[in-house]
Amino acid sequence: MMAGGSGPAASSSIKPVRPPTLFETRVYAATSSIPRGRVTTYGAMAAVLGTAPRAVGQALKRNPFAPRVPCHRVVAAGAALGGFSGEWGAASLAVSRKADLLRGEGVEVRDGGRVAPGAVLDADALKAAMRAAGCD
Repeated sequence: MMAGGSGPAASSSIKPVRPPTLFETRVYAATSSIPRGRVTTYGAMAAVLGTAPRAVGQALKRNPFAPRVPCHRVVAAGAALGGFSGEWGAASLAVSRKADLLRGEGVEVRDGGRVAPGAVLDADALKAAMRAAGCD
C-alpha cells in the first residue's frame, strides 16, 4: 500500500461518510432502473448521463446503498464483468461475488468473465428503462 492510505488495497472498501453528490444520485437512479436479469455497461451509462465511464465507475465504487442500488448490474466494455467495489480481475473475490450476484438474477456469465450479449442494455435501452422507472 502507498503512503497516505491510497492505492488499490486502501480504496477497495472505502464508502463515503457523506451524503451522495447530485451526480452520484443520478448514477444510482440510473443503476436502479436496470431490470433484474439485465446489465448495462459503464460506457452506455456514461453516454446516457453525459459523462465519462470512469466517473460512473467511481460513483458506483462509493455506492452506499448496495444491493438496493444494484451496482453489480453495470459491466465493462465488451460485456466483461469489470470491477466491483473498486476491485478488478477474475481472481478478485469482489468480482467473483459480482458474477455470483448476476447468476443469481438469471444473467448468463460465461467462462472468461463475460456476460452473454443478450443481457446487455445499450444506451437506448437504458434510457427506455430509466423512463419506465420514472428517472429520466
